[in-house]
Amino acid sequence: MAQLLDGAGKLGWVLLKAVLRFVFMFVNNCAAIPSYCLYLLLLQPLRMWDRSAFWHLEGVMFKWLLAMVSSWGWVAGYTVTEWGDDVRPISEEEAMVIVNHQSTGDVCTLMMCLQDKGTVVRKMMWLMDHVFKYTNFGLVSLIHGDFFIRQGKAHRDKQLVYLKDHLDKYYHNRDRKWIVLFPEGGFLRKRRETSQLFAKKHSLPHLTHVTLPRLGATHVILKTLMAPQENGSVGGDAGSLILTGSQPKGLQWVIDVTIAYPKAKPMDIQTWIFGYRPPTVTHVHYRMYPIKKVPLEAEALTDWLYKRFEEKEALLAHFYKTGSFPPEAGQKEAAPRQMTLDPVWLCAVQSLAFASGLMWYSVLQYLYCCVF
Repeated sequence: MAQLLDGAGKLGWVLLKAVLRFVFMFVNNCAAIPSYCLYLLLLQPLRMWDRSAFWHLEGVMFKWLLAMVSSWGWVAGYTVTEWGDDVRPISEEEAMVIVNHQSTGDVCTLMMCLQDKGTVVRKMMWLMDHVFKYTNFGLVSLIHGDFFIRQGKAHRDKQLVYLKDHLDKYYHNRDRKWIVLFPEGGFLRKRRETSQLFAKKHSLPHLTHVTLPRLGATHVILKTLMAPQENGSVGGDAGSLILTGSQPKGLQWVIDVTIAYPKAKPMDIQTWIFGYRPPTVTHVHYRMYPIKKVPLEAEALTDWLYKRFEEKEALLAHFYKTGSFPPEAGQKEAAPRQMTLDPVWLCAVQSLAFASGLMWYSVLQYLYCCVF
């Protein structure tokens, strides 16, 4: 009986905490997202006068919003340990980031672990499934210039054309540096069986912890954003040079990111919102490749991309077996790095969000009273 009461008490506390977290996040979103939109509306004259200053300020506010999301997980004890290459020294250089995809929590994890990587968060572009357009954060991503891609054979060719046009129009024009995509084209649990059947049919490796990546978006990004000396064509049209007034450097790195969850149990967005899972450490492994080592021809690029995901398979298999990633070449033992966030910074961001929401509510209420 005592055990039953104790279990009921713990369940009650978890439910109460989940409800309180949901209410806080709902109010947080109601304050922060409209404030972001209204600030940018107010800054439209600056956009006409000085585009670079406008998109600099937009990037700063975008980073604050992503810090707000990061704080939800941080407060619940969801932290990140990093492995492999240190990507901070190249945070100001252009890079394409390829990530394995297991759940909706992958995006939240990246939002958290990239917070301390210089200006990366405010200068990055995301490629996400089109369903994210209809989430609470969809409007923010649309304004920021992220690209929402529709999956499926019926949409594939058109989506690649749209992606090329989107990159030409927005990437350099808004001074973007990193572009993040999930080449698998969907969650692991949804694509694994199809991927394994395809691999068996074409005598490709049998993968369990990742799926075979799709080439389309990766190929378009490389062809569009690589510098002229790399592929013989300018990355983007003339409109992409507005900010710098000179030819962009183009992509300089491909960063291969592998996300691993303890016991292969991915965290989803619901976990981040309600916080019902005990404190959890997510492990993120980085491996950097100079762009000159990445082939551009379709067949060679396919082979190169497949090898990256075969390496991801080996990395994840080692992690799930030992609890750590294997050491890099020349190292005896892998050295993890604990990623930390400044709680003062997170509190400041949240306070600013609520203060901004209250200010805009007062302004709009005053204008409403003046009109009506």
